[in-house]
Amino acid sequence: MNADEIAAGRARWQARYDAARKRDADFTTLSGMPVEPVYGPPEGAAHPGFERIGWPGEFPYTRGLYPTGYRGRTWTIRQFAGFGNARQTNERYKMILGAGGGGLSVAFDMPTLMGRDSDDPQSLGEVGHCGVAVDSAADMEVLFDGIDLAGVTTSMTISGPAVPVFCMYLVAAERQGADLSTLDGTLQTDIFKEYIAQKEWLFDPEPHLRLIGDLMEYCAREIPRYKPLSVSGYHIREAGSTAAQELAYTLADGFGYVELGLSRGLDVNVFAPGLSFFFDSHVDFFEEIAKFRAARRIWARWLRDVYGATSEKALWLRFHTQTAGVSLTAQQPVNNVVRTAVEALAAVLGGTNSLHTNALDETLALPTDESAEIALRTQQVLMEETGVVNVADPLGGSWYVEALTDRIEAEAEEIFARIRALGGEGPHAIGPMTAGILRGIEDGWFTGQIAESAFVYQQALEKGDKKIVGVNCHTGTVAKELEILRISHEVELEQRRVLAERKTGRDDAKVRAAVAAMVAVSRTGENMIPAMLDAVRAEATLGEICDALRGEWGVYREPARF
Repeated sequence: MNADEIAAGRARWQARYDAARKRDADFTTLSGMPVEPVYGPPEGAAHPGFERIGWPGEFPYTRGLYPTGYRGRTWTIRQFAGFGNARQTNERYKMILGAGGGGLSVAFDMPTLMGRDSDDPQSLGEVGHCGVAVDSAADMEVLFDGIDLAGVTTSMTISGPAVPVFCMYLVAAERQGADLSTLDGTLQTDIFKEYIAQKEWLFDPEPHLRLIGDLMEYCAREIPRYKPLSVSGYHIREAGSTAAQELAYTLADGFGYVELGLSRGLDVNVFAPGLSFFFDSHVDFFEEIAKFRAARRIWARWLRDVYGATSEKALWLRFHTQTAGVSLTAQQPVNNVVRTAVEALAAVLGGTNSLHTNALDETLALPTDESAEIALRTQQVLMEETGVVNVADPLGGSWYVEALTDRIEAEAEEIFARIRALGGEGPHAIGPMTAGILRGIEDGWFTGQIAESAFVYQQALEKGDKKIVGVNCHTGTVAKELEILRISHEVELEQRRVLAERKTGRDDAKVRAAVAAMVAVSRTGENMIPAMLDAVRAEATLGEICDALRGEWGVYREPARF
């Protein structure tokens, strides 16, 4: 790019920056030195390839979505929490909000993640242990008791039974008197990553895609601010993928959902802004920053050039980040505070829109109140003390960061080509990327690729080529054993007792009729969300809704792989 083109770009950025709202804050260094809101090539200098870096708020958004960076708005502090029953988790939420958290992110227990009630025989011993137990809309009401759902953004990390759980959230908001059209937040819903990495599914892929398509249509029409899909790379990375694989598989999944929306006749400029992303921030500092920058650039280019999006917001890749749970160690767990801080800083320098920081004890158990507060304070120190919010994309133009960004982007493009090739030539029911993803799931291709990457990394650890402090080097310690949070078996007994009381107190005939009506709709081409909402309003439980759909659609069994 020549000097005149760079100067013209800077002028465009300056006009947009001047017109944008900025926070009332001190944008100087600790010593009082003023800093510019963005930095670029020296005035009058040419910079070959600068169009791939550009300015914040301009295509291809390598440097961020907004011309102001964090001067306009900082990232949302969104702490992931859930344990025991809804009442206990509600108390934790109020603690997080009272301590300065900006949004809530719900962690569900394993029975809920698998679409089962707390009294299901398969739920025995798991109720409330890895998240909160939610059996019905009544639990959702308790979960958000005293929390204005119209005034707080809420993220829910669940995919298999995401749609009925979302319906319970909507009914809880209705019972608060909220205007549902104003609700804001994110639902994970990403079923592709379940088959690829996390393995928490209910049905075959096609019925799940039916529900997801219905949800996309419903939210675009009725709840335009709510993001019905958070395409998740986090679990792919936690399963052992490389950074480039995490990026490529996640964006490929996102392209698959774009194809799903288009196959439903939806306008990409309307539904694409409702897609968001969820990435892992691992401990290799610069690689993670490059990954986030490459993600924005790839998404913008593909949405414009492949899928025909023309509106700016449809080109934006908005993402939440969680620090890497897999990087935490049970050995010398206090070291995890340092790891989490480094990972959080990488996410911020990569331009994340919201952030969750893991607690130091999460490799051992759910976090205690004290460790959860340390995790929250980690973000607040970064936001309030370090000065990283003063400049947009402060590492933009770094030879190392730009080279890594280009390298990760190139690797991702190679993977996209392989996935599309898996789908073969000719017409596809939804789209070529979707066809490749489904074939890759069926053949175990994704699982095999991730397993190979995990194996290579484990070999490097065992040989000592890669180091983890406290594990394969610097193993001596004076630290004492941590006190951890333990979930009492009484939680499960109480949850089952309350569930039994609720079932006794409801109108069973009304429940059966509503669930039957929902199943009847599933046999048609109608949108299932209104009928599912009616079942939830009648106090049908999550297990009853999911069991009815299992009876209709069957249960997915992963093919054996050797």
